[in-house]
Amino acid sequence: MAAYAIALLVHGVTLVLLAGGLWLLIGGWGGFGMVPGLFLLALAVTLRPRPNRLRAGAHTVSRSTAPELYALVDEVAAALGTRSVDVIVLNAEANASVTHLGVRRRVLALGLPLWEVLSPQERIALLGHEFGHFTHGDTRHGMVVGTAYGSLTTWHYYLSPIEDPDIHGYVINLFYLLPRWLISGVIMLLDLLTTRASQRSEYLADAAAARVGSTEAAVGLMDRLMVVESIDTTLYREVNGRKMRGSARVSAKDAEGLWEALATHLDSVPASEHERRRRVSARRGHSVDAIHPPTHLRRALLLHLPPQEASVRADTDRTHRIAGELTDPRAAVALELVRDGLDG
Repeated sequence: MAAYAIALLVHGVTLVLLAGGLWLLIGGWGGFGMVPGLFLLALAVTLRPRPNRLRAGAHTVSRSTAPELYALVDEVAAALGTRSVDVIVLNAEANASVTHLGVRRRVLALGLPLWEVLSPQERIALLGHEFGHFTHGDTRHGMVVGTAYGSLTTWHYYLSPIEDPDIHGYVINLFYLLPRWLISGVIMLLDLLTTRASQRSEYLADAAAARVGSTEAAVGLMDRLMVVESIDTTLYREVNGRKMRGSARVSAKDAEGLWEALATHLDSVPASEHERRRRVSARRGHSVDAIHPPTHLRRALLLHLPPQEASVRADTDRTHRIAGELTDPRAAVALELVRDGLDG
């Protein structure tokens, strides 16, 4: 509740700037008073809540081109009692996520480096985890608090100190100091208020993964997440190797077999290495990012809960049909990776 109150206050400031800008613009129409009005309006526009949008060039997969994949996603969503997604996007990140586009539309982003190294049942667990976020909610990434983070980040950018300032720059930096500290403090307070809820959301999403994919598959997913650095390293090596042996103009042939090479390498990792990673994770607190709980605790909780059988099972024929549907977008993402590199 406190996080929502702060977020609404942030949006309230934007609304006040908008109203003030309109008032000054109308009151000073035709005169100098229009200048501050236009300034406040421009500031309010940049600080407005911004719903998520698909980036230009995103590799989207439509229902018409991938009916089997959407059928599987719909089945997982139905098993968890939530609405399915409107669009699926493939990318080159060793991750997966769900979010909203605008107010109502939902999007599922599947990172091929992670998707390709999972077993069919582990993929169902991954889908269950992501839809678990829709089922249980996530305050930090919701429409109200999430967009407030965006506004605060914009404020912080505007109040950033001038680098290599002259005497006037020093005065401006000094003037910005207090409001910048205030904005930083609000961001830290929002982090403090939402971190526990976000971590709880992750544990609940893991439970959803076990419910649809089975405890065994959800635990296997955790094991894969513990070696995500190895996924990135292998992908980096494969991409650079293909760029080195290719011509000046990278072609589709240079990207062939990228995902198969990645999966082969991960399958070759011995059980002893996975056990070593689990011990290292327990000592160092490995997590996917700063928001997620430590991976070893997520894994331990799954094993502590009563074992779950899968409510959605991987079908060999469906798995092959889904792979066929993704042939072209898989090749497109691989070619983009080899052409532009991991940061492309």
